Amino acid sequence: QSGHYGRVEAARANDGYEDMVRYLQMARKKAREAIIETELVFAYAKVNRLADLEEFISSPNIAQIQQVGDRCYDEGLYEPARILYNNVSNYARLASTLVHLGEYQAAVDGARKANSTKTWKEVCFACVEAGEFRMAQMCGLHIVVHADELEELINFYQSRGFFQELIQLLEAALGLERAHMGMFTELAILYSKYNTPKMREHLELFWSRVNIPKVLRAAEQAHLWPELVFLYDKYEEYDNAIQTMMAHPTQCWKEAMFKDIITKVANIELYYKALSHYLEYKPMLLNDLLLVLTPRLDHTRAVGYFQKVGQLSLVLPYVKSVQSHNNKVINESLNNSYIENEDYDSLRESIDSFNNFDNIALAQRLEKHELIEFRRIAAYLFKMNNRWKQAVELCKKDKLYKDAMEYAAESRNTEISEDLMGWFLENENYESFAAGTFVMYDMLRPDVILELGWRHNIMDFAMPYLIQCVREYTLKVDKLEVSDETRTKEAETNNQQPLVLGEQLMITSGPGYSPMPGMYGMPQQQMPQQLYNGGYVGTM
Repeated sequence: QSGHYGRVEAARANDGYEDMVRYLQMARKKAREAIIETELVFAYAKVNRLADLEEFISSPNIAQIQQVGDRCYDEGLYEPARILYNNVSNYARLASTLVHLGEYQAAVDGARKANSTKTWKEVCFACVEAGEFRMAQMCGLHIVVHADELEELINFYQSRGFFQELIQLLEAALGLERAHMGMFTELAILYSKYNTPKMREHLELFWSRVNIPKVLRAAEQAHLWPELVFLYDKYEEYDNAIQTMMAHPTQCWKEAMFKDIITKVANIELYYKALSHYLEYKPMLLNDLLLVLTPRLDHTRAVGYFQKVGQLSLVLPYVKSVQSHNNKVINESLNNSYIENEDYDSLRESIDSFNNFDNIALAQRLEKHELIEFRRIAAYLFKMNNRWKQAVELCKKDKLYKDAMEYAAESRNTEISEDLMGWFLENENYESFAAGTFVMYDMLRPDVILELGWRHNIMDFAMPYLIQCVREYTLKVDKLEVSDETRTKEAETNNQQPLVLGEQLMITSGPGYSPMPGMYGMPQQQMPQQLYNGGYVGTM
């Protein structure tokens, strides 16, 4: 055996493989040794006698086929290596060998039989290098299902600029049963870099299967603001979503989505930033936004802000809707707006419905207004605050006779009422004088009205009041007479009734019973003897 080995080594050193074949064939006839047959197989491969090689390995032999195949592969003898690996069913090395031979379809078949991730990667990468992307995709589908191998595959494609082919590979892999989060995530990232129009569709379909924080970073780096807002919303980072929408309104603004998300934010300060944003970009939609924010909004702060920027008129519908809280700032803001717009009917309604405001300050402001209806409201406010004299005086200045009479009557103050009656006469307003006797009837003294009527020679205007007074006093006197007669009759009836009835028999009475002195209203000196039959018979 050592002799054979020495001759083989010598032939190998001199590249004399033709001579080695003849020698080994002769030696094989004399001895069946593994080294002889192994070297013979290798010699066939070296001299490219593939037919003899196939015939030899298909017949019974003890050659180390795997070892020879590896030697052929290492020396670049891929065709003999293919025959040898196929013979020993080493599909992994067979696939690798077929790759070198450019037989990619056969290499894919070999990799499928080997079913090894390493083999799939080798065949896939070789197909990519050769531009056989269909074959590469077939191999890649068996690689991407392994999360640990996905990054290497993506980097290989990207480093060679095959971005669309990589996207196609991952798109095809999404339908696999073993599809995992990494595949959906990496595809989203690839879309963000190389095919942005498809990213939104991908996220809408598979947002629950992607690693949202990782995709968020990719979307932000790619300045894909609509997709970023979408992911923030799904990841429940509502504050970031709102801030992004306000920072990039021209690219990612959606009115309905904004109003839906703004109600979920944790930082209430974003409410007021949103108001400022709307005021700048969408002022006509402010009331819609305020309606959504109302449950958690600080109305005092919001109204104060719009007052500060001088845009309260834009949000009057909102202010009216929250006036039911009877907030002082809201009430005063609305009242000021009504005054500026000269809407006295709304101002009067606001004053009647909501009382939390500075009544006196508003009254003092309105009493100098150029419109009489606002001055009338000023008098009304003075009346509400029991400043009767100021209310009546203001009505007198504007000749609001009816209001003056009503306020004087409500004041329950005789002096104010009689002063008003005197003022009517001073201004020869006899009709109002007559009306005042009716409206302020309870507050006027008959003798004063009689004197005023006589002094001004208007007894005809005072007479209805005086007749009513006489009638009233007559009724009072009649009632007093009837009441007095009733009391007189009741007193007489009480005097006629005895203190003790004669036929009354006391339970405790009996023969020999004597009441105590002073009992039953009798003098202590008298001791009447009461018989059993209840009659008085005399005194002791």
